[in-house]
Amino acid sequence: MSASLADQAHCLAIALGANLPSAVGTPRQTLITVRPQVEQLVIAWARSAAGELRCSWSPLFETVPVGGPSGQPLYCNAVVLIKGVQRPVVEAAALELLMELHQLERRFGRDRGQELPWGPRSLDLDLLFWGEWRLEHPRLVLPHPRLHLRQFVLEPLLAAMQRSVDWRP
Repeated sequence: MSASLADQAHCLAIALGANLPSAVGTPRQTLITVRPQVEQLVIAWARSAAGELRCSWSPLFETVPVGGPSGQPLYCNAVVLIKGVQRPVVEAAALELLMELHQLERRFGRDRGQELPWGPRSLDLDLLFWGEWRLEHPRLVLPHPRLHLRQFVLEPLLAAMQRSVDWRP
């Protein structure tokens, strides 16, 4: 693996979105509240010290719902880039992170079993990519298969990349 590919393997991206209130308040308040929890979750998952990971957060974006039932409220969206992940890039680790993200969603009131596809939700956390690694698993596809089609993810992703002083494409 070349040096640049090795460096990129240590970067992952997570998208955050909400368009229903949670126990902490509005979708905006939910994303503000969940930010440090996402960072702590990734630190624990990556088995890193807090200073070893570098998080670059996008600002919050208000976006129109795409797909799903009509009449949904606007979404609040953001993306975090996390650099310095030293955990080996393997399927089991990616699925473990996905499980942890889903548990965090549940703490904010999301019930994946009761919602409509692309319907409103109190919190949505999606793993977008982990370096240039490709994974096709029934529960997780990396990079996210619709990433390039979703302006509500691309705009925050670009903003997070612009805020990251050491981002390398």
